[in-house]
Amino acid sequence: MTVAVETGLWQLDPAATTVTVRHRTMWGLVNVKGTFAAVTGNGEVRPDGSAVGTITLDVASFDTGNAKRDEHLRSADFFDAGNHPEITFSVRSAELRDGDSVHVVGQLTARGISRPKSFTARLVGADAEALTLDAEFTVDREQFGMGWNQLGMMRGHATVAATLRFTRTAAA
Repeated sequence: MTVAVETGLWQLDPAATTVTVRHRTMWGLVNVKGTFAAVTGNGEVRPDGSAVGTITLDVASFDTGNAKRDEHLRSADFFDAGNHPEITFSVRSAELRDGDSVHVVGQLTARGISRPKSFTARLVGADAEALTLDAEFTVDREQFGMGWNQLGMMRGHATVAATLRFTRTAAA
């Protein structure tokens, strides 16, 4: 099944969007999950069907359900929210392939450090007014200066999972 995505400008719908991060901690015994409550973004689907855009996460909105842990995650040991209040993913290219698979190439920036990142997302819904993507990929947090690992408690990569819903922007 091939899905057609309407060309034009699209705005992220924050109420219908979720971005979570999971990481195993306590020597792999505990899976900690947090959600970014404040997410913004926009994109453009070009006439050739490719897309570009930006997703921005407000670091201060990251919530794991544990206030003390959240405070530590916002500190200089991890996200360093005081100096780097946002995490951005700039989509350089997103192309629909093989039905509902979307090949995404972009740049992830956290703590002022940018790294290329590519992954496959899934187009789970599209019509003339809205489109929804599901994506999941891993991130090596040490590549972004988040190497805190007291007593070896936090090894491996963090998993980012996102459901992103975009709505068509009215023509100007």
